[in-house]
Amino acid sequence: MPLFDTVFNAFVTILVTIDPPGLAPLFLAVTRGMNREQRLQVSVRASVIAFVVLAVFAVAGAAILTVFGITLPAFRVAGGFLLFFIAFEMVFEKRQDRKEKISDVAITRDHIHNIAAFPLAIPLIAGPGAISATVLLSGSFQGWTGQLALVLIILACLAATYLVFVLAERIDQFLGQTGRSILTRLLGVILAALAVQFVADGIKALMAA
Repeated sequence: MPLFDTVFNAFVTILVTIDPPGLAPLFLAVTRGMNREQRLQVSVRASVIAFVVLAVFAVAGAAILTVFGITLPAFRVAGGFLLFFIAFEMVFEKRQDRKEKISDVAITRDHIHNIAAFPLAIPLIAGPGAISATVLLSGSFQGWTGQLALVLIILACLAATYLVFVLAERIDQFLGQTGRSILTRLLGVILAALAVQFVADGIKALMAA
């Protein structure tokens, strides 16, 4: 089984890229007009779909890279830059603006019955950042025990996301605009540091090859 610090680092990386607190107001936006029971159904379906997508990349991420002839160190560098860009957007609140635009499009196109899949599961939960982070982390979780551990980490992150959806109204009221802004920036700084570490590890592996 992977070491505790590896597991903890993976959990933080995936959770930060998903950003459940930042999704709370967007969940309320795309489900407005629904009653509590309907919102619960949407939150369950969105969490399950996102889990399946991320679990596939956790188990088959390396194989997918091999098909395209991409080495894991190269993807680690590229993915690190992508995660750093996402962290930059979080610090300067660009990512939240983009997510809000995506949620608005979903409503105006009347995707009420499919919003669990789009835009909640993809791309708001299992977006490019979360998928990239999952593939990057899969290199540190070798063997079936490692893959199982990574899948369980993803499950824990999606369970936390589901819980945030269930408590979305209370969390949104508790944090407020200022609280969400502070939390998003803090998570962005953490993600930036993790992204730099991914790039450094990738470059080190490429130089050693």
